[in-house]
Amino acid sequence: YISRFFFGFKMIKSITNSVVPESQRMAVVNKLFGIQYVLVLEPAVFRFAETLAPKYSGGFWNFYEGSNGLFYMAPRSDKTFAVSCENGYEGRLSADALGIVACLYAFSNLSFGDDEFAETCAEHFHSLREFAMEHPEARAILRATD
Repeated sequence: YISRFFFGFKMIKSITNSVVPESQRMAVVNKLFGIQYVLVLEPAVFRFAETLAPKYSGGFWNFYEGSNGLFYMAPRSDKTFAVSCENGYEGRLSADALGIVACLYAFSNLSFGDDEFAETCAEHFHSLREFAMEHPEARAILRATD
């Protein structure tokens, strides 16, 4: 997603993202999260996806990196998913938006600690939320996470 916004006389580039090639996926998550990716983060993201979208039934996920340092993962699917959140939000999200929401939930949940991994999760929460503000489904993502 690339767009530009005008603020005064400055043109500000928005955050861009790209799919992590399959050959680089493990190197990327090892660099960002270490062993905690496999042990903690990945299971948390999958658990939140299953909880938020009961009809989600697994599958292959794409990994994304962004120009602001973001990382997220999302199901590789053209489907939309019915989502129901504890905050009262109910609606439909694309697979990409579901991945963003599940990652935001996981990053937030895992950021409540006093170790380096918790700090890393907090940083990724903020960079992903910044990206989510520019996403085509920003309103639904924010309603699902706020």
